[in-house]
Amino acid sequence: MTARPCGKCGVSVAAGARFCAACGTTVGAAGTSASQQPPAGGRPVLPFAIAGVAVLVFVLVLALRGKPAGAPPQAIQSAPSSGSLPDLSQMSPREAFNRLFTRVMTASEQGDTAQANRFMPMALMAYRNLPEVDIDARYDVALIHLHAGDIAAARALADTIQAERSKHLFGFVLRAAIARFDGKPDAAKAAYRQYLAVADEELRANRPEYDAHRSMLDSFRQTAITGSR
Repeated sequence: MTARPCGKCGVSVAAGARFCAACGTTVGAAGTSASQQPPAGGRPVLPFAIAGVAVLVFVLVLALRGKPAGAPPQAIQSAPSSGSLPDLSQMSPREAFNRLFTRVMTASEQGDTAQANRFMPMALMAYRNLPEVDIDARYDVALIHLHAGDIAAARALADTIQAERSKHLFGFVLRAAIARFDGKPDAAKAAYRQYLAVADEELRANRPEYDAHRSMLDSFRQTAITGSR
């Protein structure tokens, strides 16, 4: 498997990727599908493949998350495809949030907008119930807000990430996705350049969230190199 150009925007797509990290187009698609078109009269609830850079993030987060440490059997078994509510009764608040986040992202990846929209409010409630939040949790919930088209909420979370750690890479990933959604290529290019300026320094810090999302960050670096030109 080798990298190949996106059929829509021409940006190089990494081998094995299902979506273009620059424009969100499904690999092999020549353009935007009907499910990506906004409904008449308003801004859409984001389908899985419209948030540009965030699309790649969604897929890789699912692949990298794995089984939550210490989770009971109910928390780590595969999510049912019927759309039934996961059994959250034996989970910690963080495990419940992780499980619901994964349900939203899995449904989105499968193009099941109805199920994604069903579990989204539950995931947001689980986030609000967390006794404490870290940057990783803020990043995850920002992806949910991006999926929902709530760009203001995603931007606010990016702000909190960078207020806590001004050079944190997740902040730049979110800002690039937000800028692409808003149709602001100059802002996206600025986010790419800022990411590249601090990436090596930040990765040497060996933050746990970077280790957990290393493949995503490596792929985003390639997107940033192309997008910053």
